Amino acid sequence: MAAMPIRTTRWPAGVPCWADLTVPDVPAAQDFYAAVLGWSFTDTAEEYGGYVIGQVNGAAAAGIGPTPQSGIPSAWTLYLASDDVDGTAKQITDAGGTMLLPPGDVGRLGRLCVAADPTGAVFGVWQAGGHLGAELHSEPGGITWEDLRTPDPDAAAAFYRTVFGYELNPLEMAGPGYNTFHLPGDPAPLGGMGPMFGAPEGTPPHWLIYFGTADLDGALAAARERGGSQPMGPHDSPYGRMGAVMDPFGAVFTLVETDGSNPPPER
Repeated sequence: MAAMPIRTTRWPAGVPCWADLTVPDVPAAQDFYAAVLGWSFTDTAEEYGGYVIGQVNGAAAAGIGPTPQSGIPSAWTLYLASDDVDGTAKQITDAGGTMLLPPGDVGRLGRLCVAADPTGAVFGVWQAGGHLGAELHSEPGGITWEDLRTPDPDAAAAFYRTVFGYELNPLEMAGPGYNTFHLPGDPAPLGGMGPMFGAPEGTPPHWLIYFGTADLDGALAAARERGGSQPMGPHDSPYGRMGAVMDPFGAVFTLVETDGSNPPPER
């Protein structure tokens, strides 16, 4: 098996670098994700309001924090790396995006903002300080892929090209309107952008996060046993066997079976 890819330096600007989940019950979410993804947890500190970081063998994988106010749906948020969050925030609004949480410091960990693209998909921007973002990736328990699902892929693509400089390449086997996105001049795919692909009516545009698992059937069973559900059953794909999961709070993500022996290109 290939060595576990652990990030020890800042992610390049534009690269998906972190994900976190907001829920009304952080301890219950910890129990769920520990069972499904094998995470252990470390608190960032009381000053961060109960936010915890899921880890695999001591390497940060993703975060879980309390919902800031009642009535906000639980959801996973994808963060894109930036060397200058304030500058990126201006580019976002100039390109037609909406700032939901303006740039601000997260103690010594870094600086962030949260925005919606012009089609309504929410994402964050992270400028690393003491916290790089994900240290574990492309491995069981870590983020392996990200997809933008939107009813207007062309408008979304134009926005992300403008703000982050992405180049897009069609991936016909994934369906019409689907493109992988890349840093300029870099063939390594960072994720995909495409249409809603038959999502239930009323599903808002969103970034879908994929996590690796060494045992898809076992992880899906653990999710069901702990109050989760499967919006879509497991299926084979050219990229591995995968299945969608809705956690007990309504947040959706996808599991992809991988043993880490054939990771995607280094980002």
